[in-house]
Amino acid sequence: MPSAMTRRGLIAGLSATGVLPLFSEAQAGSARIVVIGGGFGGATAARTMKALAPRLSVTLVEPRETYVACPFSNLVIGGMREIMDQGFRYNGVAATGVEVIRARADAVDPTTQIVTLEGGETLSYDRLILSPGVDIRWGALDGYGRTAIRRMPHAWKAGAQTVLLRQQLREMEDGGTVVMSVPPAPYRCPPGPYERASLIANYLKREKPRSKLVVLDAKEGFSKKPLFLEAWSERYPDHLEWRGAADDGRVSRVDPETLTFETDFDTVQADVANVIPPQKASQIADWAGVTDATGWCPVDPVTFESTRQPNIHVIGDAAIMAPMPKSAFAANAQGKVCAIQVARLLAGQAPQPTVLANTCYSYVGAEAAVSVVGVYRLGETAISEVSDAGGISPLAAAPAIRQAEAAQANHWFGAITSETFG
Repeated sequence: MPSAMTRRGLIAGLSATGVLPLFSEAQAGSARIVVIGGGFGGATAARTMKALAPRLSVTLVEPRETYVACPFSNLVIGGMREIMDQGFRYNGVAATGVEVIRARADAVDPTTQIVTLEGGETLSYDRLILSPGVDIRWGALDGYGRTAIRRMPHAWKAGAQTVLLRQQLREMEDGGTVVMSVPPAPYRCPPGPYERASLIANYLKREKPRSKLVVLDAKEGFSKKPLFLEAWSERYPDHLEWRGAADDGRVSRVDPETLTFETDFDTVQADVANVIPPQKASQIADWAGVTDATGWCPVDPVTFESTRQPNIHVIGDAAIMAPMPKSAFAANAQGKVCAIQVARLLAGQAPQPTVLANTCYSYVGAEAAVSVVGVYRLGETAISEVSDAGGISPLAAAPAIRQAEAAQANHWFGAITSETFG
Protein backbone atom coordinates (compact mmCIF):
# COMPACT_ATOMS: atom_id res chain seq x y z
CA MET A 1 0.00 0.00 0.00
CA PRO A 2 1.20 3.55 -0.67
CA SER A 3 2.42 5.46 2.35
CA ALA A 4 2.34 9.17 3.08
CA MET A 5 5.10 11.01 1.27
CA THR A 6 7.82 12.85 3.14
CA ARG A 7 10.77 14.54 1.47
CA ARG A 8 13.21 12.30 3.36
CA GLY A 9 11.28 9.18 2.38
CA LEU A 10 10.95 10.26 -1.22
CA ILE A 11 14.64 11.13 -1.58
CA ALA A 12 15.66 7.83 0.03
CA GLY A 13 13.36 5.93 -2.28
CA LEU A 14 14.83 7.59 -5.34
CA SER A 15 18.48 7.27 -4.40
CA ALA A 16 18.91 4.15 -6.50
CA THR A 17 17.44 5.72 -9.65
CA GLY A 18 20.30 8.05 -10.47
CA VAL A 19 18.17 11.14 -9.79
CA LEU A 20 20.00 12.32 -6.69
CA PRO A 21 23.15 13.66 -8.38
CA LEU A 22 21.17 16.23 -10.33
CA PHE A 23 19.40 17.91 -7.39
CA SER A 24 21.99 20.54 -6.55
CA GLU A 25 22.44 21.36 -10.23
CA ALA A 26 18.70 21.75 -10.78
CA GLN A 27 18.29 23.80 -7.61
CA ALA A 28 21.00 26.20 -8.70
CA GLY A 29 18.95 27.32 -11.66
CA SER A 30 16.01 29.70 -11.67
CA ALA A 31 13.57 27.44 -13.52
CA ARG A 32 9.88 28.16 -13.10
CA ILE A 33 7.54 25.17 -12.91
CA VAL A 34 3.81 25.76 -13.30
CA VAL A 35 1.33 22.95 -12.65
CA ILE A 36 -2.28 23.32 -13.80
CA GLY A 37 -4.80 21.10 -12.04
CA GLY A 38 -4.77 20.12 -8.39
CA GLY A 39 -6.04 16.56 -8.49
CA PHE A 40 -4.14 13.38 -7.72
CA GLY A 41 -1.74 13.98 -10.61
CA GLY A 42 -1.13 17.72 -10.42
CA ALA A 43 -0.90 18.11 -6.65
CA THR A 44 1.45 15.12 -6.49
CA ALA A 45 3.64 16.49 -9.28
CA ALA A 46 3.90 19.88 -7.57
CA ARG A 47 4.77 18.38 -4.19
CA THR A 48 7.29 15.96 -5.67
CA MET A 49 8.94 18.70 -7.74
CA LYS A 50 9.38 20.82 -4.62
CA ALA A 51 10.69 17.86 -2.64
CA LEU A 52 13.26 17.07 -5.31
CA ALA A 53 14.43 20.66 -5.77
CA PRO A 54 13.29 22.99 -2.96
CA ARG A 55 14.85 26.08 -4.55
CA LEU A 56 12.82 25.80 -7.71
CA SER A 57 9.77 28.02 -8.17
CA VAL A 58 6.80 25.65 -8.22
CA THR A 59 3.29 27.06 -8.68
CA LEU A 60 0.08 25.06 -8.58
CA VAL A 61 -2.91 26.67 -10.33
CA GLU A 62 -6.24 25.31 -9.09
CA PRO A 63 -9.55 27.23 -8.88
CA ARG A 64 -11.13 25.07 -6.18
CA GLU A 65 -10.50 25.69 -2.51
CA THR A 66 -11.51 22.10 -1.78
CA TYR A 67 -10.84 19.17 -4.07
CA VAL A 68 -13.69 16.63 -4.15
CA ALA A 69 -12.26 13.19 -4.86
CA CYS A 70 -13.88 10.86 -7.39
CA PRO A 71 -12.55 7.64 -5.79
CA PHE A 72 -15.08 6.50 -3.17
CA SER A 73 -17.74 8.91 -4.51
CA ASN A 74 -19.80 5.93 -5.63
CA LEU A 75 -20.11 5.06 -1.95
CA VAL A 76 -21.74 8.46 -1.46
CA ILE A 77 -24.25 7.71 -4.22
CA GLY A 78 -24.97 4.34 -2.61
CA GLY A 79 -25.68 5.97 0.76
CA MET A 80 -22.63 4.54 2.55
CA ARG A 81 -20.48 7.66 2.77
CA GLU A 82 -20.98 11.42 3.08
CA ILE A 83 -19.83 13.91 0.46
CA MET A 84 -17.97 15.91 3.12
CA ASP A 85 -15.63 12.93 3.51
CA GLN A 86 -14.55 13.41 -0.11
CA GLY A 87 -13.18 16.94 0.32
CA PHE A 88 -9.49 17.82 0.64
CA ARG A 89 -7.94 21.28 0.92
CA TYR A 90 -4.54 22.47 -0.28
CA ASN A 91 -3.02 23.60 3.03
CA GLY A 92 -0.71 20.59 3.07
CA VAL A 93 0.49 21.29 -0.45
CA ALA A 94 1.18 24.94 0.36
CA ALA A 95 3.05 23.92 3.51
CA THR A 96 5.67 22.18 1.36
CA GLY A 97 6.62 25.48 -0.26
CA VAL A 98 4.49 25.13 -3.39
CA GLU A 99 2.75 28.40 -4.28
CA VAL A 100 -0.94 27.58 -4.62
CA ILE A 101 -2.91 30.06 -6.71
CA ARG A 102 -6.68 29.75 -6.51
CA ALA A 103 -7.66 30.74 -10.04
CA ARG A 104 -8.74 29.26 -13.32
CA ALA A 105 -6.21 29.05 -16.13
CA ASP A 106 -7.85 30.66 -19.14
CA ALA A 107 -5.09 30.36 -21.73
CA VAL A 108 -1.68 28.85 -22.44
CA ASP A 109 0.67 30.30 -25.06
CA PRO A 110 3.22 27.58 -25.89
CA THR A 111 5.31 30.00 -27.94
CA THR A 112 5.89 32.60 -25.22
CA GLN A 113 5.47 29.97 -22.46
CA ILE A 114 2.92 32.07 -20.58
CA VAL A 115 -0.19 30.95 -18.71
CA THR A 116 -2.98 33.52 -18.45
CA LEU A 117 -5.27 33.29 -15.43
CA GLU A 118 -8.81 34.55 -15.05
CA GLY A 119 -8.61 38.26 -14.41
CA GLY A 120 -5.62 38.65 -16.71
CA GLU A 121 -2.72 37.72 -14.41
CA THR A 122 0.05 35.87 -16.23
CA LEU A 123 2.59 33.26 -15.18
CA SER A 124 5.68 32.43 -17.21
CA TYR A 125 7.09 28.93 -17.13
CA ASP A 126 10.12 26.96 -18.19
CA ARG A 127 8.22 23.70 -17.84
CA LEU A 128 4.43 23.38 -17.63
CA ILE A 129 2.80 20.27 -16.18
CA LEU A 130 -0.85 19.88 -17.17
CA SER A 131 -3.07 17.63 -15.10
CA PRO A 132 -6.45 19.07 -16.09
CA GLY A 133 -8.65 15.99 -15.86
CA VAL A 134 -11.62 15.45 -18.14
CA ASP A 135 -14.46 17.43 -19.66
CA ILE A 136 -17.75 16.18 -21.01
CA ARG A 137 -18.20 15.92 -24.77
CA TRP A 138 -21.41 17.90 -24.80
CA GLY A 139 -23.64 16.78 -27.66
CA ALA A 140 -21.61 13.67 -28.45
CA LEU A 141 -24.58 11.73 -27.11
CA ASP A 142 -27.65 13.10 -28.87
CA GLY A 143 -29.84 14.99 -26.43
CA TYR A 144 -27.23 15.31 -23.69
CA GLY A 145 -26.33 19.00 -23.45
CA ARG A 146 -25.24 21.18 -20.56
CA THR A 147 -28.74 21.61 -19.14
CA ALA A 148 -29.46 17.87 -19.24
CA ILE A 149 -27.43 17.31 -16.08
CA ARG A 150 -30.26 18.75 -13.96
CA ARG A 151 -32.51 15.85 -14.88
CA MET A 152 -29.91 13.27 -15.88
CA PRO A 153 -26.87 13.79 -13.67
CA HIS A 154 -23.59 12.26 -14.78
CA ALA A 155 -21.89 12.46 -11.36
CA TRP A 156 -18.59 11.77 -13.16
CA LYS A 157 -17.04 14.84 -11.59
CA ALA A 158 -17.52 14.42 -7.87
CA GLY A 159 -19.40 17.13 -6.00
CA ALA A 160 -22.82 18.63 -6.64
CA GLN A 161 -23.66 16.02 -9.29
CA THR A 162 -22.85 13.23 -6.83
CA VAL A 163 -25.22 14.72 -4.27
CA LEU A 164 -27.95 15.24 -6.88
CA LEU A 165 -27.90 11.61 -8.03
CA ARG A 166 -27.98 10.40 -4.43
CA GLN A 167 -30.94 12.69 -3.73
CA GLN A 168 -32.83 11.47 -6.78
CA LEU A 169 -32.37 7.86 -5.67
CA ARG A 170 -33.66 8.71 -2.20
CA GLU A 171 -36.71 10.50 -3.58
CA MET A 172 -37.64 7.77 -6.06
CA GLU A 173 -40.64 5.70 -5.01
CA ASP A 174 -40.10 2.02 -4.32
CA GLY A 175 -40.84 0.15 -7.51
CA GLY A 176 -39.14 2.72 -9.73
CA THR A 177 -36.53 2.03 -12.39
CA VAL A 178 -33.04 3.48 -12.41
CA VAL A 179 -31.30 3.56 -15.80
CA MET A 180 -27.57 4.12 -16.30
CA SER A 181 -25.83 4.51 -19.65
CA VAL A 182 -22.13 3.72 -20.11
CA PRO A 183 -20.17 5.19 -23.05
CA PRO A 184 -17.50 3.64 -25.25
CA ALA A 185 -13.94 3.80 -23.94
CA PRO A 186 -11.83 5.72 -23.16
CA TYR A 187 -13.19 7.53 -20.14
CA ARG A 188 -12.12 8.28 -16.59
CA CYS A 189 -11.98 5.20 -14.32
CA PRO A 190 -12.83 2.22 -16.57
CA PRO A 191 -14.45 0.07 -13.83
CA GLY A 192 -16.20 3.06 -12.21
CA PRO A 193 -19.60 2.55 -13.87
CA TYR A 194 -19.75 -1.07 -12.71
CA GLU A 195 -18.82 -0.24 -9.15
CA ARG A 196 -21.55 2.41 -9.25
CA ALA A 197 -24.02 -0.12 -10.61
CA SER A 198 -23.14 -2.48 -7.75
CA LEU A 199 -23.63 0.16 -5.09
CA ILE A 200 -26.87 1.51 -6.56
CA ALA A 201 -28.21 -2.06 -6.71
CA ASN A 202 -27.08 -2.53 -3.11
CA TYR A 203 -29.01 0.59 -2.12
CA LEU A 204 -32.14 -0.54 -3.96
CA LYS A 205 -32.02 -4.00 -2.42
CA ARG A 206 -31.67 -2.46 1.03
CA GLU A 207 -34.01 0.54 0.82
CA LYS A 208 -36.29 0.09 -2.21
CA PRO A 209 -36.58 -3.66 -2.78
CA ARG A 210 -39.22 -3.44 -5.52
CA SER A 211 -36.96 -1.21 -7.64
CA LYS A 212 -34.43 -2.15 -10.30
CA LEU A 213 -31.34 -0.78 -12.07
CA VAL A 214 -30.90 -1.24 -15.83
CA VAL A 215 -27.38 -0.65 -17.18
CA LEU A 216 -27.19 0.17 -20.90
CA ASP A 217 -23.59 -0.32 -22.02
CA ALA A 218 -22.01 0.65 -25.35
CA LYS A 219 -19.39 -2.07 -24.79
CA GLU A 220 -19.42 -5.81 -24.47
CA GLY A 221 -16.26 -6.13 -22.39
CA PHE A 222 -15.08 -4.10 -19.42
CA SER A 223 -12.58 -4.11 -16.56
CA LYS A 224 -13.11 -6.92 -14.03
CA LYS A 225 -16.20 -8.12 -15.91
CA PRO A 226 -16.19 -11.71 -14.57
CA LEU A 227 -15.92 -10.42 -11.00
CA PHE A 228 -18.75 -7.93 -11.44
CA LEU A 229 -21.02 -10.44 -13.17
CA GLU A 230 -20.40 -12.93 -10.37
CA ALA A 231 -21.20 -10.32 -7.71
CA TRP A 232 -24.36 -9.19 -9.50
CA SER A 233 -25.59 -12.74 -9.92
CA GLU A 234 -24.99 -13.57 -6.28
CA ARG A 235 -26.05 -10.31 -4.68
CA TYR A 236 -28.48 -8.49 -6.98
CA PRO A 237 -30.24 -10.96 -9.32
CA ASP A 238 -33.54 -9.11 -8.86
CA HIS A 239 -32.16 -5.58 -8.76
CA LEU A 240 -29.62 -5.22 -11.59
CA GLU A 241 -29.89 -5.91 -15.31
CA TRP A 242 -26.83 -5.30 -17.52
CA ARG A 243 -27.29 -5.00 -21.27
CA GLY A 244 -24.11 -4.90 -23.32
CA ALA A 245 -23.63 -3.91 -26.94
CA ALA A 246 -24.69 -7.35 -28.16
CA ASP A 247 -27.99 -7.01 -26.25
CA ASP A 248 -28.90 -3.60 -27.69
CA GLY A 249 -27.23 -1.74 -24.84
CA ARG A 250 -25.73 1.08 -26.89
CA VAL A 251 -27.59 4.32 -26.21
CA SER A 252 -27.94 6.59 -29.25
CA ARG A 253 -30.12 9.34 -27.80
CA VAL A 254 -31.54 10.56 -24.48
CA ASP A 255 -34.43 12.85 -23.63
CA PRO A 256 -33.97 14.68 -20.32
CA GLU A 257 -37.60 15.88 -20.25
CA THR A 258 -39.11 12.40 -20.47
CA LEU A 259 -36.14 10.57 -18.85
CA THR A 260 -35.92 8.14 -21.75
CA PHE A 261 -32.97 6.35 -23.33
CA GLU A 262 -33.10 5.28 -26.97
CA THR A 263 -31.07 2.34 -28.23
CA ASP A 264 -31.02 0.98 -31.79
CA PHE A 265 -34.21 -1.01 -31.22
CA ASP A 266 -35.73 0.07 -27.91
CA THR A 267 -36.77 2.99 -25.74
CA VAL A 268 -36.12 2.57 -22.02
CA GLN A 269 -38.02 4.66 -19.50
CA ALA A 270 -36.35 5.76 -16.27
CA ASP A 271 -37.56 7.18 -12.99
CA VAL A 272 -33.95 8.11 -12.16
CA ALA A 273 -31.47 8.53 -15.01
CA ASN A 274 -27.67 8.49 -14.74
CA VAL A 275 -25.84 9.28 -17.98
CA ILE A 276 -22.10 8.66 -18.00
CA PRO A 277 -21.29 10.66 -21.12
CA PRO A 278 -18.41 10.53 -23.61
CA GLN A 279 -15.38 12.48 -22.38
CA LYS A 280 -12.20 14.22 -23.50
CA ALA A 281 -9.29 16.11 -22.00
CA SER A 282 -10.27 19.29 -20.20
CA GLN A 283 -10.62 22.52 -22.19
CA ILE A 284 -7.31 24.01 -21.10
CA ALA A 285 -5.55 21.19 -22.94
CA ASP A 286 -7.21 22.31 -26.17
CA TRP A 287 -6.15 25.90 -25.54
CA ALA A 288 -2.58 24.76 -24.91
CA GLY A 289 -2.57 22.93 -28.24
CA VAL A 290 -1.74 19.53 -26.77
CA THR A 291 -4.84 17.54 -27.81
CA ASP A 292 -5.16 15.54 -31.01
CA ALA A 293 -8.22 14.55 -33.05
CA THR A 294 -9.31 12.10 -30.33
CA GLY A 295 -9.69 14.91 -27.79
CA TRP A 296 -6.94 13.42 -25.61
CA CYS A 297 -3.26 14.35 -25.25
CA PRO A 298 -0.48 12.29 -26.89
CA VAL A 299 2.71 12.31 -24.82
CA ASP A 300 6.22 10.95 -24.82
CA PRO A 301 5.96 7.71 -22.78
CA VAL A 302 9.10 8.44 -20.74
CA THR A 303 8.88 12.16 -19.94
CA PHE A 304 5.13 12.77 -20.41
CA GLU A 305 6.12 15.72 -22.58
CA SER A 306 3.51 16.58 -25.18
CA THR A 307 4.31 15.35 -28.66
CA ARG A 308 2.55 18.46 -29.99
CA GLN A 309 4.07 21.25 -27.88
CA PRO A 310 7.55 21.45 -26.32
CA ASN A 311 8.07 22.05 -22.58
CA ILE A 312 4.51 21.02 -21.72
CA HIS A 313 3.99 17.73 -19.90
CA VAL A 314 0.56 16.09 -19.55
CA ILE A 315 -0.33 13.56 -16.86
CA GLY A 316 -3.41 11.92 -15.43
CA ASP A 317 -6.75 11.37 -17.12
CA ALA A 318 -6.08 13.81 -19.98
CA ALA A 319 -2.99 11.98 -21.26
CA ILE A 320 -2.98 9.10 -23.73
CA MET A 321 -1.23 6.44 -21.67
CA ALA A 322 -2.96 3.27 -22.84
CA PRO A 323 -2.82 0.49 -21.84
CA MET A 324 -2.37 2.22 -18.47
CA PRO A 325 -5.90 3.22 -17.37
CA LYS A 326 -7.19 6.64 -16.38
CA SER A 327 -7.29 6.37 -12.59
CA ALA A 328 -6.32 8.24 -9.43
CA PHE A 329 -3.60 5.67 -8.70
CA ALA A 330 -2.16 6.12 -12.20
CA ALA A 331 -2.28 9.92 -12.00
CA ASN A 332 -0.52 9.89 -8.64
CA ALA A 333 2.24 7.64 -9.96
CA GLN A 334 2.60 9.66 -13.14
CA GLY A 335 2.86 12.88 -11.11
CA LYS A 336 5.87 11.52 -9.24
CA VAL A 337 7.68 10.19 -12.28
CA CYS A 338 6.94 13.28 -14.35
CA ALA A 339 8.53 15.45 -11.63
CA ILE A 340 11.62 13.23 -11.63
CA GLN A 341 11.97 13.43 -15.40
CA VAL A 342 11.50 17.21 -15.41
CA ALA A 343 14.21 17.49 -12.76
CA ARG A 344 16.54 15.45 -14.96
CA LEU A 345 15.77 17.58 -18.00
CA LEU A 346 16.41 20.78 -16.06
CA ALA A 347 19.76 19.37 -14.98
CA GLY A 348 20.72 18.54 -18.55
CA GLN A 349 20.49 14.81 -17.93
CA ALA A 350 18.71 12.26 -20.08
CA PRO A 351 15.33 11.02 -18.81
CA GLN A 352 15.13 7.37 -17.82
CA PRO A 353 12.50 4.80 -18.88
CA THR A 354 10.71 3.29 -15.92
CA VAL A 355 7.97 0.92 -14.83
CA LEU A 356 4.72 1.97 -13.16
CA ALA A 357 1.94 0.01 -11.51
CA ASN A 358 -1.76 0.69 -11.16
CA THR A 359 -4.10 -0.78 -8.58
CA CYS A 360 -7.85 -0.34 -8.82
CA TYR A 361 -10.31 -1.32 -6.10
CA SER A 362 -14.04 -1.58 -6.78
CA TYR A 363 -16.75 -2.08 -4.21
CA VAL A 364 -19.38 -4.67 -5.09
CA GLY A 365 -21.22 -4.38 -1.79
CA ALA A 366 -21.23 -2.53 1.51
CA GLU A 367 -18.21 -4.37 2.90
CA ALA A 368 -16.95 -6.21 -0.17
CA ALA A 369 -14.50 -5.19 -2.89
CA VAL A 370 -12.51 -6.63 -5.78
CA SER A 371 -9.31 -5.37 -7.34
CA VAL A 372 -7.00 -5.52 -10.34
CA VAL A 373 -3.30 -4.70 -10.55
CA GLY A 374 -1.43 -3.87 -13.74
CA VAL A 375 2.27 -3.19 -14.32
CA TYR A 376 3.35 -1.04 -17.25
CA ARG A 377 6.71 -0.43 -18.88
CA LEU A 378 7.17 3.17 -20.01
CA GLY A 379 9.64 2.60 -22.82
CA GLU A 380 11.24 5.04 -25.20
CA THR A 381 8.74 4.42 -27.98
CA ALA A 382 5.64 2.97 -26.33
CA ILE A 383 3.88 1.93 -23.15
CA SER A 384 3.35 -1.80 -22.73
CA GLU A 385 1.78 -3.97 -20.07
CA VAL A 386 4.19 -6.33 -18.36
CA SER A 387 2.69 -9.76 -18.78
CA ASP A 388 2.16 -11.92 -15.69
CA ALA A 389 3.23 -9.04 -13.43
CA GLY A 390 -0.23 -7.93 -12.31
CA GLY A 391 -3.20 -9.80 -10.97
CA ILE A 392 -6.91 -9.80 -10.30
CA SER A 393 -9.10 -10.91 -7.41
CA PRO A 394 -10.08 -14.58 -7.55
CA LEU A 395 -13.54 -15.67 -8.57
CA ALA A 396 -15.67 -17.61 -6.08
CA ALA A 397 -13.72 -16.11 -3.20
CA ALA A 398 -14.80 -16.47 0.42
CA PRO A 399 -16.63 -13.47 1.93
CA ALA A 400 -13.62 -12.82 4.17
CA ILE A 401 -11.45 -12.17 1.09
CA ARG A 402 -13.89 -9.62 -0.32
CA GLN A 403 -14.09 -7.97 3.10
CA ALA A 404 -10.31 -7.86 3.35
CA GLU A 405 -10.10 -6.14 -0.04
CA ALA A 406 -12.65 -3.55 1.10
CA ALA A 407 -10.44 -2.86 4.11
CA GLN A 408 -7.41 -2.58 1.83
CA ALA A 409 -9.34 -0.13 -0.36
CA ASN A 410 -10.01 2.03 2.68
CA HIS A 411 -6.34 2.00 3.63
CA TRP A 412 -5.35 2.87 0.07
CA PHE A 413 -7.73 5.83 -0.06
CA GLY A 414 -6.42 7.17 3.23
CA ALA A 415 -2.83 6.78 2.08
CA ILE A 416 -3.18 8.36 -1.35
CA THR A 417 -5.19 11.35 -0.13
CA SER A 418 -2.70 11.93 2.70
CA GLU A 419 0.21 11.68 0.30
CA THR A 420 -1.38 13.98 -2.26
CA PHE A 421 -2.98 16.63 -0.09
CA GLY A 422 -1.18 16.23 3.23
